[in-house]
Amino acid sequence: MTTLAQTLLTKEEQDAQKACVKDVETRTSGEIVPVIASCSYDYPRASHLGGLMLAILAALAGVTLLGRDDMWTFLALFLGLYLVLSRLLAALPALKKPFITRSEMRAEVEEAAVTAFYLNGLHRTRDLTGIIIYVSVYERCVQVLADKGINDKVDPRVWEEVVAMVTEGIRQGHPGEALCQGVARCGELIAEHFPIKADDTDELPNLIIDGEAR
Repeated sequence: MTTLAQTLLTKEEQDAQKACVKDVETRTSGEIVPVIASCSYDYPRASHLGGLMLAILAALAGVTLLGRDDMWTFLALFLGLYLVLSRLLAALPALKKPFITRSEMRAEVEEAAVTAFYLNGLHRTRDLTGIIIYVSVYERCVQVLADKGINDKVDPRVWEEVVAMVTEGIRQGHPGEALCQGVARCGELIAEHFPIKADDTDELPNLIIDGEAR
């Protein structure tokens, strides 16, 4: 089954993305890794909240249609509908998005980006020069994080520019182009402080989709 992350880029765009990273890394010792995740969290609270709210509305409509105004009929309808609807929302993530706040999504994406940074070894580069461009497709959010070696010399706030660039490109339907532009901009921001070294090696994958290097 194809995941959300796998559908973001075509095979040609994946190949172009890897080539873009390789090209940028010929001019800097930084290691830039685009990571695409289908989702940063499963949001179980949204399934329960959505099921609760929809079940109340449906149960109220049900007792009205049945011409019953007793509490027991309402409770029976409510409980049955809640069980069905909460499970439906859990099985179909797109349906529960209205019950998730943007702040909750941003918080989960930030946490998932940090986790992906460490899980994929961006903290283990020789000069502490790893950069992750983390894209979470379900939330439509982008997060950029850099390792200590870079943050000691480059203001971390500069990554907001890259986030805006990639986010806007994805919103306009050009994810491959936007990611390449983001990678190139990251390279420009760090090249002065971290130029390519004679013994430089490619330490990390150039593209990771749903945890798998491509």
